[in-house]
Amino acid sequence: MRRALLALLLFAPAAFAQPAPGVAQAQRDLERAFEALRDAPDDRGAQLAEAAIRQIWGRQATAAVGLLLNRGVRNLRANQADDALEDFDATITLAPGLADAWHWRAQAHAQAGDRVAAAADLRECLRLDPRHFPALISLSRLQEEAGDLRGALLSHETVLAMHPRLAGGHERLRELLRKAEGEEM
Repeated sequence: MRRALLALLLFAPAAFAQPAPGVAQAQRDLERAFEALRDAPDDRGAQLAEAAIRQIWGRQATAAVGLLLNRGVRNLRANQADDALEDFDATITLAPGLADAWHWRAQAHAQAGDRVAAAADLRECLRLDPRHFPALISLSRLQEEAGDLRGALLSHETVLAMHPRLAGGHERLRELLRKAEGEEM
């Protein structure tokens, strides 16, 4: 019994250091989907790649976390920011490493008028997943609202590097360039 316990203690850390097979496969799928997004030959291909990325992100949540997240999104879309914040707080408590939860909570904070909390949640989302392009889009909008046009432009350019066929992306880039250049004058 002692030997088995000792073996478990000695070898368990190495076993835990390796990603679970499902996690490794999800990472490979995510890599392929991001490549497809970047290299999409047309808008339809980009939409399919974006949908695949969002689906992979969605599979990172347990069933309970997924239910809370979905309820929060429904509350957010119904302009019930306080209820959405409760749902997203609970989601983050259960799954603090889920980047999408931080992004959605940032949306709820922004809807409630708390831009500082929204920015903090977006930073955490991007720390967890630097390729979370919806968070970068949200960050760009917050930066623009705060008058940081250069920051907004940089964030948006980062989005377009990942998602060159983002709907309305190039129009927004032209608008941000115009505003940023006007600021320099």
